[in-house]
Amino acid sequence: MSVLPLVFTSGWASGINAYAVVLLLGLFGVTGVNDDIPQTLQRPEVLIVAGVLFLCEAVADKIPYVDSAWDSVHTVVRPLAGAWVGALLAGQSGSLSDVAAGLVGGSTALASHTVKAGTRMAVNTSPEPVSNFVLSAAEDLGVGAVVSFAMFHPGAAAVVAGVLLLGGLLALAFLVSRIRRFLRRRAQRREERRLASRGP
Repeated sequence: MSVLPLVFTSGWASGINAYAVVLLLGLFGVTGVNDDIPQTLQRPEVLIVAGVLFLCEAVADKIPYVDSAWDSVHTVVRPLAGAWVGALLAGQSGSLSDVAAGLVGGSTALASHTVKAGTRMAVNTSPEPVSNFVLSAAEDLGVGAVVSFAMFHPGAAAVVAGVLLLGGLLALAFLVSRIRRFLRRRAQRREERRLASRGP
């Protein structure tokens, strides 16, 4: 079970920015910071692809409405990435079955992705774009900090990730009503435009 904290932490982080997780873990393995990182994550082609996609996400994630569209596409990608990384980490240590680790990583990634996507929908109800940029930057820094911390203190990092996940879920519960109002207004505006385009 010693690998479980790292699996949980990487799953939480994957739900926010899967490409950053793959890139960071790979770099930690290549540079020798952590000798337990699977070789698959250290392959040059994996690092290059993860780096390019991380840059794409870094841009898309800071633009209002584009970030929500990006999140919609990644509803499948992030949980799969969390499950894949979790299974690789478990396979490397042999202390947790690949299937169980994949389930932990994937389900944790799905939960944190739900928080991220829902929070972004709520933020997009605000007319100014600054909050998107600030929130995206905070997410990137948070993922980097927690994953880096997990390299040296996996148990403590898992606690931090768990607290952040729980806090995010509670915050999302409060934001649901705001998101619903926004979606209703948007649907109403679309209907009004459709009726106006039909003319008399």
